[in-house]
Amino acid sequence: MAGAAAPKRQDTRKFFENLSGAGKSIAVLTSGGDAQGMNGAVRAVVRMGIYVGAKVYFIHEGYQGMVDGGDNIKEATWESVSSMLQVGGTVIGSARCKAFRTHEGRLKAAHNLVQRHITNLCVIGGDGSLTGANLFREEWSSLLDELQEQGLIDAEAARANSKLHIVGMVGSIDNDFCGTDMTIGTDSALHRIIEVVDAIMTTAQSHQRTFVLEVMGRHCGYLALVSALACGADWVFIPEMPPADGWEDDMCQKLSENRADKKRLNIIIVAEGAIDSHNKAITPDYIKDLVVRCLGFDTRVTILGHVQRGGTPSAFDRILASRMGVEAVLALLEASTNTPACVVSLVGNQAVRLPLMECVQMTQEVQKAMDEKKFDEAVRLRGRSFQNNLNTYRLLSHRRADSELPNSSFNVAVMNVGAPAAGMNAAVRSAVRVGISEGHKMFAVSDGFEGFYKGQIKEIKWGDVGGWTGRGGSLLGTKRTLPGKHLDKIAEQIKIHNINALLVIGGFEAYVGLLELSSARDKYSEFCVPMVMVPATVSNNIPGSDLSIGSDTALNAITDTCDRIKQSASGTKRRVFIIETMGGYCGYLATVGGLAAGADAVYIYEEPFDIRDLQANVEHLTHKMKTSIQRGLVLRNENCNENFTTDFIYQLYSEEGRGVFDCRMNVLGHMQQGGAPSPFDRNFGTKVAAKAVQWISRTLKDSYKGGRVFTSSEDTACLLGMRRRALVFQPVSQLRDETDFVHRIPKEQWWLKLRPLMKILAKYKTSYDVSDLGQLEHVTRIQPKESDASSAI
Repeated sequence: MAGAAAPKRQDTRKFFENLSGAGKSIAVLTSGGDAQGMNGAVRAVVRMGIYVGAKVYFIHEGYQGMVDGGDNIKEATWESVSSMLQVGGTVIGSARCKAFRTHEGRLKAAHNLVQRHITNLCVIGGDGSLTGANLFREEWSSLLDELQEQGLIDAEAARANSKLHIVGMVGSIDNDFCGTDMTIGTDSALHRIIEVVDAIMTTAQSHQRTFVLEVMGRHCGYLALVSALACGADWVFIPEMPPADGWEDDMCQKLSENRADKKRLNIIIVAEGAIDSHNKAITPDYIKDLVVRCLGFDTRVTILGHVQRGGTPSAFDRILASRMGVEAVLALLEASTNTPACVVSLVGNQAVRLPLMECVQMTQEVQKAMDEKKFDEAVRLRGRSFQNNLNTYRLLSHRRADSELPNSSFNVAVMNVGAPAAGMNAAVRSAVRVGISEGHKMFAVSDGFEGFYKGQIKEIKWGDVGGWTGRGGSLLGTKRTLPGKHLDKIAEQIKIHNINALLVIGGFEAYVGLLELSSARDKYSEFCVPMVMVPATVSNNIPGSDLSIGSDTALNAITDTCDRIKQSASGTKRRVFIIETMGGYCGYLATVGGLAAGADAVYIYEEPFDIRDLQANVEHLTHKMKTSIQRGLVLRNENCNENFTTDFIYQLYSEEGRGVFDCRMNVLGHMQQGGAPSPFDRNFGTKVAAKAVQWISRTLKDSYKGGRVFTSSEDTACLLGMRRRALVFQPVSQLRDETDFVHRIPKEQWWLKLRPLMKILAKYKTSYDVSDLGQLEHVTRIQPKESDASSAI
């Protein structure tokens, strides 16, 4: 096992200081429909712009404010974006603007920008807003000529402002823009939908009701599809997949079968743009009348409407918006005379820049394909992420008759190992149902490896996992026990139950346990079967995967708590909160939670600190308290330093800040592991477990020889993880060298590159590698979304 090598500070090479914003002016506006997270993007643009020495301007009320000018265009300060990260909507306003669609309107807008020497524009909106921005850029030279002819500007002003640079960020809850896996606001909208669905499910179960929910999505069914996947809906209607003729009978038959299986509720989700194969709208009222007429079920309709746009942004959207905002400023700084307008996108967990108009064109091609009833083409253009969601939903939502199942005699066991993590149950449900669809007999192992060697193994069927998607914790039971001391008993249980493959869903103990089982194959032939692990831990400390099931739910718990803690001091001036997060030695939760909550400092094990660093942080916060902010937030990972404990840091800040601010301390504890799983974790768990079982099916067929399953190759004991842009299977034996076993963390962790970003947004001067934010890529041609990972959603 690897020793405890001391962590080293990040080696930054291509420093950000080489890109200066001195003498440049940047304006930021939000346009079109509002979306949660827009304020986080505005905040990041303003602070990054000021950080590099540029002037930054707000343009209030979108393009209308640009056309009207005057007080609608105001210089922004560092303080003017304080306390807006957690606010939904857009505080600088958004409006539909007919005037900007006219030449005269764009001429006025150009004049207003030139008067303030603004030649860098950051637009946050949908494809219509971004298309308008690109047209404005293309016309810029002719607009300046016209202004000069009219005597509104002189030749020097025209020369000094000769080029307009545009960078776009997509703010849209519909996730309907090609080129990015996730748009700002989508994850938060899913949170609102799932909160409502979870609440409705309790009343529906109480009264044996059917609920029909309409969600937003006039042209894109992403919200409906993913929320259906996240809550285990019985039926979903989306624009990209009109049901075949006769769907009414098929749907009613399925609802009837579910009731016969003693399922007490039915959920049907409808996108507002849902249509049938004849282009006729499918409305919630039509579905309700159909169910009542044909089945007589007590049926209710709920139309969520604009509640989906409201509320505070999720942790995911805050982080996404912050990363995109900083990257947008970098793109503007690097823009040259011939640089085309670009849009900042997310592919997997990476930030990339893509040509704006190619993305817009592909987005428009989706709608064209749908108008021409080429629905398979529309789904393909939506990208692999959308296709995977659709295929997984089809796989899990409909139980095939036994006569339709593939002929398989394999037994597959599934178990949870380690601490509970929200999303584990969604993964188990997915694994069980996909396994049954593949023809396997599925077995559930209770209480991890301890239950395994004790024989706590029983068959689990399709109906047994109904309703598991939204349940927190681990319904199978999970323990941290490793298999090493009981290998003989586990081998015996595998033989007794004729287990042909094993799926382990869990954290670091699951990883170590799988290593122990695979290492014992020489001694126990029973372990010579396909084995795969799916990472599930709030700590996100598993080598071989950038993300783990459960960590997003924990991040939202941290972010929500930090919001409430800061709000508790709204009537108290100058207060600093010291908050301890979970994670063992892994600083993921503290760092990313700090970025989402707007922390002033975050202490983690991976970035060593001493008393001088603590003193510098106190002085920095003291200065900010005297000049700009009223509340401070400091996060500390639980094992970041054995001497600088949470109480020590609290006492230090209290003493050194005396007379300027007072302190409070909170240890968040196990609340980070509890609660219902977030939409992100439900869908990540569902899709990754489905992929794992499909791998098991393929490997079982390849390993079946001479009437038995036998394989000893290292690539049949794998971990399925998200790496950059794709979900990949990696032999656990090959991950040994990537692991610090003493501290239970990977030796390299991608999220450390977010720490300079967090410091910059907290007003620290720091060296910043321009590749830190997301291994930035300048893609010259946009293709349909190819990310297998799709940001896990």
